[in-house]
Amino acid sequence: MERFSDAQKVKEVEQLDGWKLEDDKWIVKRYRFKDYLTGVHFVNQVAEYAEEIQHHPLINIDYKVITMKLTSWNAKGLTELDITSANEYDRLFKSIKQ
Repeated sequence: MERFSDAQKVKEVEQLDGWKLEDDKWIVKRYRFKDYLTGVHFVNQVAEYAEEIQHHPLINIDYKVITMKLTSWNAKGLTELDITSANEYDRLFKSIKQ
């Protein structure tokens, strides 16, 4: 998959809900949950999806806050796969009753 140009990267990230560009090659978002186990359940759903598409985020669990960080290692930057994954993680988050 081809890496986004600088202009395309900014445009794509602006269309995401709450995702931020970090170090010009990552997108990052924090999800807050009502309790620890709900956050862990979300992480398990993310892990299943990531395994299906073979594109894995960096995941940090800080009690009730889950931080997702995405980049495409092979492309050395952001690609369409990162944007697709971010949208799916947002969909999974919305499907969990808060």
